[in-house]
Amino acid sequence: MKIMRKIIEIDEERCDGCGNCILACAEGALKIIDGKAKVVSDNLCDGLGACMGDCPQDALKIIEREAEDFDEDAVEKHLESVKKEDKPTMPCGCPSTQIQSFVPATGCQEANTPKTFDKVDSALSHWPVQIRLIPPTAPFLKGADLLVVADCVPVAFPSLHRDFIKGKVVMVGCPKFDDVQEYIDKFAEIFNVAGIKSVTTIVMEVPCCSSLPTIVKKGLEKAGVIVPQNQVTISTRGKIL
Repeated sequence: MKIMRKIIEIDEERCDGCGNCILACAEGALKIIDGKAKVVSDNLCDGLGACMGDCPQDALKIIEREAEDFDEDAVEKHLESVKKEDKPTMPCGCPSTQIQSFVPATGCQEANTPKTFDKVDSALSHWPVQIRLIPPTAPFLKGADLLVVADCVPVAFPSLHRDFIKGKVVMVGCPKFDDVQEYIDKFAEIFNVAGIKSVTTIVMEVPCCSSLPTIVKKGLEKAGVIVPQNQVTISTRGKIL
């Protein structure tokens, strides 16, 4: 039965589909559909607004309108059905963006792993890696040494894993094709909440990469924190300059 009550409303113009609100909704009432957060069903939303503080774009607000009454039984059934899904993923819906932390191999495991002369094992400790897909509250960011990498670097520099990734949290992006202000805001929020210990930025020698260290610096300035920084530049032939 529909009644007049408080419920969440989402401004789709502001929503960037980051999915932070989905992670904050204990009832599972929100879902990313076509790149935007939407209320799955009115009866799953309690209208208390616990998700509002997690939206970096201020796209959520509480309004009063005619809606199905909040149904705790429906919420319980909904959450149970979500648990039965084979692979829970991050809110954007792509399986490749599932938040994961990998346990490094032990000495015995490494010793028992067949190796070839030119083989370099992956040192990646988490997923996702794209700047736009990593929520500032991702558990692997807590107290991390951050490695910010221009997305052409892994193609040009063959020993990135061996020389730089081990022991660091990787964030990959392109300042030429992505939203610079979005990057600055994302880094600022990360520096505010994650307690980052250090930042290493790796860029190519080409001009379009030059803004990435500046983006990180502006994120630090916006957050008002001081973190040790290091910059590495890679040539187009894959050498450290």
